[in-house]
Amino acid sequence: MPSLKRINLCVADMDRALKVYRDVLGFKVNQLKDSQSDSYSYPVFQFPRHAKIRFATLDSPTQERTLAITEVKGVDLPRPPLPHMSATVVNAPDFDDVLARAKALGLSIVPEQGLPGPDGKPKGRESAFVDFDGHLIVIYKLNGQ
Repeated sequence: MPSLKRINLCVADMDRALKVYRDVLGFKVNQLKDSQSDSYSYPVFQFPRHAKIRFATLDSPTQERTLAITEVKGVDLPRPPLPHMSATVVNAPDFDDVLARAKALGLSIVPEQGLPGPDGKPKGRESAFVDFDGHLIVIYKLNGQ
């Protein structure tokens, strides 16, 4: 049976990205390293060989290396297109604090709404914001969390 290991996001600035994924969302850095010149990321993502790559894996409270961030220097990374074609969805028990930290960084926040359950009744709250590189992040909190 397949399982999802991690999402990988390409960013222009690792330190700036960690302000979102570590400091706002609460992921913990597992590993941060410069990639080798023969990194598999070059052919997979089709980065030019002159690009410099740095790679981080981040842990959630329940899974190691659940998120990866690849910093690419020496190349102008395009912003993801609109409308958004993908999102990183994160359960955020500290929902209000996450939104406050995202707002403090000046990130664009989508207004909160109720998270509908299968019966149509709200089962929680959800909101979203866009990181510095244009990646959509949806956060939610279930009632009773």
